[in-house]
Amino acid sequence: MHRDWREPVRYPDPAIEVLDPRFAGCVPGNAALQRLWVGGRWNEGPVWFGDWNALLWSDIPNNRMLRWQADTGEVAEFRQPSQYSNGNTRDRQGRLVSCEHGARRVTRTEIDGSVTVLVDQFDGKPLNAPNDVVVHPDGGIWFTDPGYGTLGNYEGHKGELELPTRVYRIDPHRGSTDIVDEMLEKPNGLAFSPDYSILYVSDTGASHKAGYPRQIHKFTVVDGTRLNDHSIFCDMGDAMPDGIRVDTVGNLWSSSGWGSAEEDGVQVFAADGDKIGAIHLPEGVSNLCFGGAKRNRLFMTGGQSVYSLFVDVQGMPYS
Repeated sequence: MHRDWREPVRYPDPAIEVLDPRFAGCVPGNAALQRLWVGGRWNEGPVWFGDWNALLWSDIPNNRMLRWQADTGEVAEFRQPSQYSNGNTRDRQGRLVSCEHGARRVTRTEIDGSVTVLVDQFDGKPLNAPNDVVVHPDGGIWFTDPGYGTLGNYEGHKGELELPTRVYRIDPHRGSTDIVDEMLEKPNGLAFSPDYSILYVSDTGASHKAGYPRQIHKFTVVDGTRLNDHSIFCDMGDAMPDGIRVDTVGNLWSSSGWGSAEEDGVQVFAADGDKIGAIHLPEGVSNLCFGGAKRNRLFMTGGQSVYSLFVDVQGMPYS
C-alpha cells in the first residue's frame, strides 16, 4: 500500500478491507490509519499505559524501549539498554512485564523502577529467548520461548538452544515455572479469549522450516493452569502471524507479514476462525495492542514504524 502519510485520505479508508459483515461494525467508516512514528529497525511488543497516557514498545535491534506520549505525540527513550526486549504486557498491579532476548529472561519492572527477574532458566538450563507474554486474572504469567534472540546477534546474542521451544506458565503463588505446551515449532504471540477459557498461540515456525504451515493454534485452558484440546484456529496462508490480541467481542486481531506485500498489516478473525477483515499497511506488522482512554485505539508496530487506528470494539484489558 503506497500512501503519502502527510495527506488525508477519502473515507472510508481504502486500507481497511471488510470481508464479512461482522467486521463492518468493528471500524468506524470515518476512521483512518495514522503513522505515529518511523525510525525503528524492528519494532515489537507494544503495551498501553493508561496512567501515563502513553504507548511503550521495543525496538529490538537498537536494544531500547521507546515511549510515545499521546497528548504531545513526542517519542522518547524509555529504557536503553533494554536487554533486546521483545514482548511486553502489564500485570494486574500495573507493572510492566517484559521478555528479554539478550538476558534470555522474563522480568517485571516494579513501581519504583527496579527490575525483578521472574525466570531465566528451566531445569538448570538457560531459556532460549522469551518472546511474548500475557497475564491471567489469577496472576499467572504465560510466555513463549521460541529462541529468535539466540539465532544471531541482530536481535540478541547468538547462542545455542538448550531447551525445546515451549509455552510456559509462571505460577503466581509458588513462583515456579511449568511447561504448558511444547508441540509447536516456534510458539510466538499469545492471547486469551474474553472468558480466559481459550489460549491462542501463533506459530512462526514457517519462517525457519520450508513447507511449514502458517497457523494460529487454539487450546482449552483447564483450571487456569494447563492446556488441553488442541486445534488449529486458522491458517494464514502466505502471511505470517506474529503478535495477536483479542477484543471483548471475541475477535482475534493478528499481525501479518513475511508474505506478499498485499498481506502486510493486520488480519482479523471472528471467534469461529473465519477471516472477516484486514488492515493493509506498507510494511509487515510484528505486533499490536489496544489502548487509549476507552481501549478502542489499535496500535500496530511495523518493522520500522508505529501505526494506530480508532476502532469500534474494545480490546481486552491487561493485554
